[in-house]
Amino acid sequence: MVAFSSLALGLSAIAGAFAAPTADVPDFELSSNQSLVRRQDYNQNYKTNGNVNFSPTNNGYSVSFSNAGDFVVGKGWKTGTTRKINFSGSTSATAGTVLVSVYGWTTNPLIEYYVQEYTSNGAGSAQGTKVGTVTCDGSVYDIWKHQQINQPSISGTTNFWQYISNRQSKRPGSGTVTTKCHFDAWKALGMNLGTHNYQTLSTEGWGNAGGKSAYTVSAS
Repeated sequence: MVAFSSLALGLSAIAGAFAAPTADVPDFELSSNQSLVRRQDYNQNYKTNGNVNFSPTNNGYSVSFSNAGDFVVGKGWKTGTTRKINFSGSTSATAGTVLVSVYGWTTNPLIEYYVQEYTSNGAGSAQGTKVGTVTCDGSVYDIWKHQQINQPSISGTTNFWQYISNRQSKRPGSGTVTTKCHFDAWKALGMNLGTHNYQTLSTEGWGNAGGKSAYTVSAS
């Protein structure tokens, strides 16, 4: 596979690439400290060849994989926004390229975006041109911009931009991503988002990837 993860992610436009969102899910639930958190309503489930065992739950997911040619699985929301996303869990990688990201799409303009929290090779989807840095939630991220030409997307095979915040200090475990911090930094660099489509915390792998992930996900 070419080293563009969007080649997999963009295939969400193909029927069956993602499981149907859970129906009739209440907007909020009580967390362990009795505060209201917004529930997830979208399971991301794209897999090609190899062994990928994805198990979504009502508040997260787990996945184990080996010899995986290409996959993206995760948990999130049918509609993205400037939510603060909290995740707790772990990822281990034994082969290939593996990453854990807050991931989503917008339309008008068509943008594929990542906030990469963990990358097994240090780069993940970060390609193209590095255009700046931003400090969000106490961590420094490198900002990348890359144009995909005639590639699959949620709007079919077309041209689109990737916006990527790549965390300098990788964390395969727990954390918080304040999406507004990244969105504002991108906007200040002329990297504007459009109307939000889905938004997830996802594990991705390609290149005969091996490893496992398990996370709970919430938003505040």
